Amino acid sequence: MSELDVLQAILSAAFLAGILRVTTPILLPALGGLISELAGVINIALEGTMLVAAFTGVVVSAYTGSPWLGLLAAMLASLLFAFLLAFFHLNLKTDLILTGLALNLLASSGTIFLLFTLTGDKGSSSRLASLTLPALDVPALASVPVLGPILNGHNLIVYLAFGLVPLVWILIYRTPYGMHLRAAGAHPEAAASAGLNVRRIRYSALLLSGLLAGLGGVYMGMGYLQLFQRDMTAGRGFIALAAVFMGRRHPVGTMLAALLFGVAEALANQLGNLRIPPQWVQMIPYLATVLALAIYAGVQQRRTTQRATRLPGGPAT
Repeated sequence: MSELDVLQAILSAAFLAGILRVTTPILLPALGGLISELAGVINIALEGTMLVAAFTGVVVSAYTGSPWLGLLAAMLASLLFAFLLAFFHLNLKTDLILTGLALNLLASSGTIFLLFTLTGDKGSSSRLASLTLPALDVPALASVPVLGPILNGHNLIVYLAFGLVPLVWILIYRTPYGMHLRAAGAHPEAAASAGLNVRRIRYSALLLSGLLAGLGGVYMGMGYLQLFQRDMTAGRGFIALAAVFMGRRHPVGTMLAALLFGVAEALANQLGNLRIPPQWVQMIPYLATVLALAIYAGVQQRRTTQRATRLPGGPAT
């Protein structure tokens, strides 16, 4: 494929639709990470939660012949995994970061072990006849000029992911629970003195976070692909955490940051058709993440300096 062909593909509706597809498994765990971060318990185990959900959904759908049972089992598995993180940190007082990393390692090695036990293959579940969740074809949407080919025909979870953005905004900023959630994260002692059960709020935040990350994992195995592959999340859980901070801990900002990373991944997929060493192409999403965080850190530092200069007694200009 020539450079001109690649450029034409990048400017096509199919490429833009592909951005929505590759953004979905970043956006869902990012929304979950946002909820737990606002509660003061950042969920480092998003990556492992996605892996567990993807594996469970694929295996259960293959053995039961029902994608909906696979989805249900995956959601239960992701809730259990999030409960483990909450229990170890909130009840046993373990370090949150170390516990999350340990659970990620458990998910990576555990899914490989179970995959080999069930299929005899450590790489993928291709020997299992797993199923996918349905795509939605809306004729009225398909007939919309320009946007129709971009927005129509996606997997059910793609629409669910973007539809959850306003719902998460309402949950955080327009409900008593959201107010309690933010209070527990910003001022836990004051929230406790006001009669709030901070530990219960943080439990619920981690469980919600795990549920949303689990949806992203299900999409990886039963939407984006139709099988489970070893470590198939490929760092998306960590990229989702970057999207939370890039988006300034706001649902809309988080979505925009996830879209930015989705563009980088879609571009990497498209550039893979050129005669470029694949290692360079595969670096693009992660390089974009590092650059975006570096720029974000620089902007934040500049704003902090500007605020300090405005305060009485601040640094001289």
